[in-house]
Amino acid sequence: MSWLEQVDPAVFQAIRDEERRQQHHLELIASENWTSPAVREAVGSVMTDKYAEGYPGRRYYGGCENVDVVEDLARERLKQLFGAEHANVQPHAGAPANLAVYLTVLKPGDTILGLELSHGGHLTHGSPVSVSGQLYHAEHYQVDAATERLDMDQVRQRALAVKPALIVAGASAYPRAWDFAAFRAIADEVGALLMVDMAHFAGLVAAGLHSNPVPYSHFVTSTTHKTLRGPRGGFILTQSQWAKAIDKTLFPGLQGGPLMHAIAGKAVAFHEALQPEFRAYQERVVANAARLAEGLMNRGLRLVSGGTDNHLMLVDVRTSGITGKEAQARLARVGITVNKNTIPFDQEKPTVTSGIRIGTPQVTTRGLGLEDMDELADIIAAAIQASSDEDLAPLSARVRALADAHPLPGIEA
Repeated sequence: MSWLEQVDPAVFQAIRDEERRQQHHLELIASENWTSPAVREAVGSVMTDKYAEGYPGRRYYGGCENVDVVEDLARERLKQLFGAEHANVQPHAGAPANLAVYLTVLKPGDTILGLELSHGGHLTHGSPVSVSGQLYHAEHYQVDAATERLDMDQVRQRALAVKPALIVAGASAYPRAWDFAAFRAIADEVGALLMVDMAHFAGLVAAGLHSNPVPYSHFVTSTTHKTLRGPRGGFILTQSQWAKAIDKTLFPGLQGGPLMHAIAGKAVAFHEALQPEFRAYQERVVANAARLAEGLMNRGLRLVSGGTDNHLMLVDVRTSGITGKEAQARLARVGITVNKNTIPFDQEKPTVTSGIRIGTPQVTTRGLGLEDMDELADIIAAAIQASSDEDLAPLSARVRALADAHPLPGIEA
């Protein structure tokens, strides 16, 4: 019997139930992954007990010699991964990482220009329900109505019209590659700084499968728990000239003591990302996404922009006569986890939506390959196009068979 089971059986049981849920379901949420046992061991270590306000060599508490080692390892490995001059690994998540950049370079009321949320952007890129849209004057660019892809001429015209102090590139639901050189040229033309939020595709960048935003950007932010396959957390990369200001904004300006157990997990994840096996994994993520996208389209489903260049895709479910909310519910009933998601020019509310977002990082981690993507496409299309609940029943066994054939590493069945 574990310590947790003895002390708090209710929490222990909830954790065991979640292990079983993930083991027997297929997780296709694009922002989720499965950390290695080594990462989880670091996150669950005694590093959680150490208070370490400040930075390595400049702490406000004694006894930080060992956590200093861990944070230095995380920073140096991160800089090596992306070729950055400076790294801050203390952000608790992606949102405070983005906010730290805003607070460093902007004044309240300054204009930021980011991708519109319903077109694939993120809440922290100026949504009115986010502090980013409340402290700052937020303007947005959109994808092209015909291609559902970014048109850099349109982005340029929007930037010229609103004259932002900061341009934000990056998204939570954009299935295509980004042209960072074009974004930097636009930023320079209008006198703006450029921040790239690469939270979703950071793992692809680390593996050399997506353009690296670091050479083109004043700031790059990211989470660590999506394609990077690390613990939940965030980081900021920047040029040396901004290093002191960013560090000061984050602490003491925005956060208190860093989560040293999470930073330990980040250090391990960055080490794993530097290994040759990580590139091979990311190649499989992209190949699986392309195969799944092709399979869904071949079965009559429409994908936003006609496919994917990365790890995710957006499925427009309107042609099947249902909403994204209903598609999510149907897939949950057969054992597949996705999230409802707006699509460009969506007429439905964000709580309903006309689409779903699908990603391949987690199922690729557990070993599913190209032939499995064909089976997944068949199951997903059948669930979305089903005419009754009775049509869903046979699909559950097919999902369970895929899950059982590819058990999640590192946990008991």
